[in-house]
Amino acid sequence: MKKHLLLLISFLIVAKIGFAQDTVKEQHSNLHFQQTIITQYKPAFSAPYSGQNSLTTKAENQTSITTTFYGAARLWKGATAYFNPELSGGAGLSQTLGVAGFPNGETFRVGGVQNKIYIARLYFQQNFEWGKEKDTVEDDHNQLAGLKSKRYFSFAVGKFGMADFFDNNNFSHDPREQFMNWALMDNAAWDYPANTRGYVLGAYAEFGQPNWTLRFAFTLVTTQANQSIWDSKVGKANTQTLEYERRYGIDGKKGTLRILGFLNNGKFGNYRDAIAQNPAAPNVDSTQHYGRHKYGFGINADQYLTKDFGVFAKASYNDGHTETWFFTEIDRSLTFGAVLKGTSWKRADDELGLAFIANGLSADHKDYLAAGGYGFIIGDGKLNYSPEMIAELYYKINAYQKKFWLTPDYQFILHPAYNADRGPVSVFGFRAHVEF
Repeated sequence: MKKHLLLLISFLIVAKIGFAQDTVKEQHSNLHFQQTIITQYKPAFSAPYSGQNSLTTKAENQTSITTTFYGAARLWKGATAYFNPELSGGAGLSQTLGVAGFPNGETFRVGGVQNKIYIARLYFQQNFEWGKEKDTVEDDHNQLAGLKSKRYFSFAVGKFGMADFFDNNNFSHDPREQFMNWALMDNAAWDYPANTRGYVLGAYAEFGQPNWTLRFAFTLVTTQANQSIWDSKVGKANTQTLEYERRYGIDGKKGTLRILGFLNNGKFGNYRDAIAQNPAAPNVDSTQHYGRHKYGFGINADQYLTKDFGVFAKASYNDGHTETWFFTEIDRSLTFGAVLKGTSWKRADDELGLAFIANGLSADHKDYLAAGGYGFIIGDGKLNYSPEMIAELYYKINAYQKKFWLTPDYQFILHPAYNADRGPVSVFGFRAHVEF
């Protein structure tokens, strides 16, 4: 009997050790899925005039949908391939026009209501590691489970999203799960390289240490603003992005500081040249030629104050001389906010978030719009300039096993498209998000 008991105990110990080992074994491949549906409604609001890019003053509602499959597979030691087909459809309010900090982060690249399938990501990544300190990596979207050294160098080439690697934030980065406003996804004045769907072709490198990471990307540029055809003159049309991330702790509470700089080169139009060329009706696209640049920086920080409560802040700037090419018409931005988990009311996986946004324009950009010029996002035909101010409040509900989430959302927009003659505007939203 004792012998049998000892054998049973030995078996259980071996099984437990075997299970523990299995949990840290490298995962060879995975497949994940997400779908996000966002419906937004705004009541009618007052405005004495409107232009071709204005937010409509009538009451309206719109719905967007995105569906993504995430596939990843290890090829050899340190090498992984990623493939993400995606479907999107629906539209933003007023066809995604009239607000620089647009309220739906899932529609800023959707040009029509028809569902369209495309390749969101297709890239190869190689990782080189050294050192004994390890992190446990969980099975997730575009992430294979296993152990990863805290000291490494990696590079990637192919098609990806800049937000996959840069400008992360624990509380304000993903409109599918966190705040929905464009200006809260990333540093808003970072005109980050992307096609009309939000993805880019290029190369990326990352050098990681236990407490800090340095990242760099060289990417292509589209031939026209907010379009999808890549410029073949790579020597003249390219972008460089550099970011330093520092991780730290304050009284055992995690915090992160990120400093980002960027330089975009291409066939861009110039606001001052457009005004000089046609003061009555300037068109920045008519002044495009190679040799133009846009540069800027962003500072991004998040800090846990307790295990259930954290705060964040971002500040960003670009020179604002040349036209917005990729993201949105914001040249200066300051955002800050906080997120609280629902532990105190016995809903530990629920989340309450509140954030504030202040967006601004350069003098050149402001004068261009005031003279009647249009960008690809905003333009009311004239402008009584004032900073665009936005507040967003959301409550995310864990509706089913952390796989299905429901989120009511409210955004208050003062001076949409920097125009004190228009608004204010209220936007009521509801998001359904499923992932597994």
